[in-house]
Amino acid sequence: MSEENENGDVEDAWADALAEQDEVEGGAGDGAYAMELDEFDSRASKLGGGNEEGNLDVILDIPVTLSMEIGRTQISIRHLLQLNQGSVVELDRLAGEPLDVMVNGTLIAHGEVVVVNERFGIRLTDVISPAERVKKLR
Repeated sequence: MSEENENGDVEDAWADALAEQDEVEGGAGDGAYAMELDEFDSRASKLGGGNEEGNLDVILDIPVTLSMEIGRTQISIRHLLQLNQGSVVELDRLAGEPLDVMVNGTLIAHGEVVVVNERFGIRLTDVISPAERVKKLR
């Protein structure tokens, strides 16, 4: 993506933006540098004026995928191709064990299946603390 400046010269806008970012941040040339978590927190609080709720408002409408997992199993491709209507696949969980509630593939809670107005739902029985969720990401 190139733009033409006032002199009629073609310049790469991305290269200029990255160079400017390097000058401001003192980066190593590629615009990237390591940032410690507390440095990130301090920068984030400066951007939001120290108002944590204001910072959250920016992300509240971002859609995420919520899924419930009743169990897993591993099978060979041969057995996968043999599955047809009525086949039973054994999972690694016992009947009555809680389901895993996942958000974008990350475990956030456990729960049990409920039926409300003829629709399936899940009652959360154990919610993973935010600190534990962060530990699992590392």
